[in-house]
Amino acid sequence: MNRRLTPIAVILALSTLGAAQAPARTSVPPPLVAHEWGTFTSIAGEDGRAVDWLPLSGPPDLPCFVERVRFDIKGRLPGKVRMETPVLYFYSPQDITVNVNVRFRQGVVTEWFPHAAVTPSSVDGSTVGRSDFVGSITWSGVKVSPRVTADFPTDRSSSHYYLARQTDASGLQLGAEKEKFLFYRGVGGFEPPISATVAPDGRIVVKNPSGDAIGDIILFENRGGTMAYQVRHGVSGQLTFDPPVLDGEFVPPLAELEQILTARGLYPREARAMVATWRDSWFEEGTRLFYIPSRRAIDSILPMAISPAPTEITRVFVGRLELVTSTTMREVKEAIARNDRTTLGKYGRVLQPIVNRILAERPSGDRARLQASLQPVYNAFGATSAPAVCK
Repeated sequence: MNRRLTPIAVILALSTLGAAQAPARTSVPPPLVAHEWGTFTSIAGEDGRAVDWLPLSGPPDLPCFVERVRFDIKGRLPGKVRMETPVLYFYSPQDITVNVNVRFRQGVVTEWFPHAAVTPSSVDGSTVGRSDFVGSITWSGVKVSPRVTADFPTDRSSSHYYLARQTDASGLQLGAEKEKFLFYRGVGGFEPPISATVAPDGRIVVKNPSGDAIGDIILFENRGGTMAYQVRHGVSGQLTFDPPVLDGEFVPPLAELEQILTARGLYPREARAMVATWRDSWFEEGTRLFYIPSRRAIDSILPMAISPAPTEITRVFVGRLELVTSTTMREVKEAIARNDRTTLGKYGRVLQPIVNRILAERPSGDRARLQASLQPVYNAFGATSAPAVCK
């Protein structure tokens, strides 16, 4: 006896067959955007190449919860470049977990937050000078979520570290630690992407040793609170600036820097947070260049791997290159002769490289005496100060 299927039974049978034959659905990861900004600080020698100095000297400027290398190297690790406050933001509309690794060629990571695996865990004075040395930092299992609550850690300090949180980035959580970004710092022994010499007539010759275009660059000078600056865009590998003319201005190039940073790909709030973080030290006494390293230069110095891979990665660094002009040399010499510690203190952590150039002009018998007379100035600035401790 033939049995006929009802229309409902046919539909159910076809549905079952279709479900059995349909491929398994795969979850599509949410769009993920990563944005990073940071700084390279160095001091130009007479030949334009970066000189060794003590980048970690100076009073501590980070909150107590930031981790550091286990061996206290404060003020005793020479290098050519201070890599300051790279912060890495993530943007995602949904929860996602990421792993991040950054290698630092010819450099060591000295401070970081949240907790990370850092190699080496301790360093000595010869580490960053080796051309084959590579430090690294790895964060594993970082939760990126728009729902991470904003109860980020704080301490009683007024550290400029906190200004970097003023963005629309997603919150991050790693274990019990929460933050708005991944933070790290370090000291490098590599040559900066830009060199600069001060000619006898005061002109400043800027070069990109790789031959690439210099790009956006700002020459800035501050003498006793009076400021001058020039904004240029170099389309070749060399650019010459006339000496700055101090004409009574007291406003630093904040807006110009923000415009350059957003043009390079940072979001407006990121650019604003970066300038706010560094405005106090970027525009202090002295003469310096600000430049924007190419993405190729950044990736070469700091190779980065993120998994899963973001749909967009933007990395924008500001290079700060201190220039020792004839005005600086004269001012420091006069301050030494008067034992004017206030004026000497304005140069902070870059004072010692300036003094080293002055020492090179002195008879050998005077050098030890001059160094001894300046030691209290170095100590007052905090060359051996200890980092803050959470209580």
